[in-house]
Amino acid sequence: MKYTKPERIKELMKLDEDLHQKIAKEMNLSETAFIRKLHPSDNFTQKNVNSTLTFVTMSGELKARKEEDGIVLDLPLYPAHPQKLHEVKDLIKTAIGDTLVQDVRYSPDTKKLLVRLSDTYNRSFLESLTVNTENLLQVETTGKVKGLILTLKGEPGGQTQAFDFYSRYFAPWYGVAEDPVTGSAHTVLSSYWSEELGKKDLHAFQCSKRGGELTISLRSDGRVDIKGGAALVLEGTLTA
Repeated sequence: MKYTKPERIKELMKLDEDLHQKIAKEMNLSETAFIRKLHPSDNFTQKNVNSTLTFVTMSGELKARKEEDGIVLDLPLYPAHPQKLHEVKDLIKTAIGDTLVQDVRYSPDTKKLLVRLSDTYNRSFLESLTVNTENLLQVETTGKVKGLILTLKGEPGGQTQAFDFYSRYFAPWYGVAEDPVTGSAHTVLSSYWSEELGKKDLHAFQCSKRGGELTISLRSDGRVDIKGGAALVLEGTLTA
């Protein structure tokens, strides 16, 4: 089965930013999106009103469009630059101990550190790897790193489905020990693995406890389409 991050989309009007933040905190999910009516006649209860939604975020406009087999996020693509190991060795050592590292990259746009584990490891190793996120806040205090990506080259298909790469994502600097499926991390991962594998279309799996399968397509305009499954799991009314 395919899963993406559970998110709440709220149809709310005349609520200030502070109340939005309080509602999002109460939901306790990675993202909470609020949809505001632009016209009194707008009706979000009708099905297939619009296949594309545009969200205004601190990263600019982000679009999500509906397709038959999932939701596609239209996101910016961020390069991952070579990072000197000695500058982040304490952070890596704290997080994953003596685990072998093959490559280290840094994305200044997202403040994410990408750590590629040795190709000698497999998906099972990444899934079972114990990552120490509790002490990262004491080790990295400069503000340079706000997210840690662990990634691993995929394995050829056999009895299991083939993926181009695997990953896990940690952001204790934002109060997120581990995120289940992360679109922003894949804006960096897509750039890195496209270059490494020489491919524009990629198949990825994020190896969190819940897990998430993603289909990725790099575009010529410097953006990336990231598609995953979605399901309506809760519907209700927010009362004052």
